Amino acid sequence: PGKVMDRALSKENSVHRQGTMASRAALSRSRPLMGPARYDVSPHLVKWWKGVKPDDGQVTRHLSPFEQHPVMPWFKTWPGKVMDRAPNYIIYLGGSLSLAYFTIIYCDAADKAEKKSHRY
Repeated sequence: PGKVMDRALSKENSVHRQGTMASRAALSRSRPLMGPARYDVSPHLVKWWKGVKPDDGQVTRHLSPFEQHPVMPWFKTWPGKVMDRAPNYIIYLGGSLSLAYFTIIYCDAADKAEKKSHRY
């Protein structure tokens, strides 16, 4: 009876050990997928910052705000762009401006004629 009991216990222990080893194996395979743990950011931001490499606050390159010229390329190229596009838009711009100018001249002349006709 002692040997039978020992076999049953050893069989039960081996089943328990196999189950534990199987769960460890499952978790060990998923650990590389989770990536290295980040402790320099808040836990709820780990996913957001997972692709950023920590640099320990060392700035290696920067651009001074006084050296940035965000509008300068536009200033250098806009005269050429205006001259290239002017023939396409000059008809509309010239037509609308001349229509407005002659409308103002006509309305001023009509207003003067009306005021002259109402004199005593």
